[in-house]
Amino acid sequence: MLHHHFIIHKPYGYLSQFIYELKRKKKLLGELHDFPLGTMAIGRLDEDSEGLLLLTTDGKMSEIVRSKKVDKEYYVQVDGIITQEAIEKIMDGVEIGFNGTKYITKPCQSFIVNDVPAFGARGKKIRDERHGPTSWASITVNEGKFRQVRKMTAAVGFPTLRLIRIRIGNVYLNDLQAGEVKKVMNFEL
Repeated sequence: MLHHHFIIHKPYGYLSQFIYELKRKKKLLGELHDFPLGTMAIGRLDEDSEGLLLLTTDGKMSEIVRSKKVDKEYYVQVDGIITQEAIEKIMDGVEIGFNGTKYITKPCQSFIVNDVPAFGARGKKIRDERHGPTSWASITVNEGKFRQVRKMTAAVGFPTLRLIRIRIGNVYLNDLQAGEVKKVMNFEL
């Protein structure tokens, strides 16, 4: 069977799904492109998160990408000027809440980002400089607990204001603009 694979830049305010059955109107991935029947998002990005999302019609590929063998890198804009000490705590693993219990995140890669790519404006303004400074960090994880990256930055005292996934394995967001969809032959993970 011939499968279809897509790389998309999920914009802020969209759900990482095609069907939403609750009463409130939500923006869904199907509004971005005419995807073939059976297309599914591999993993998720929260409604208020942005960036790289892989879509496929191949369930086995979805399983591979979601495995702990594939790194996912995020750029996070945080409230305040993040410190090297906070980065090191994130790298060692921090305690977060997950499913009503405490969980220690696995060791990961993280660093302060000084040269932030031009991601473009977010769909909703974050805030202005009157509320204090912000800074950016990179966090690379291979696990995916619910809102994990946001909980990790909050645990070290720097709440996330904006979260953008820039890499899954060897697939990069690069200069794909918000809402843009690119069909590919496969994912070279």
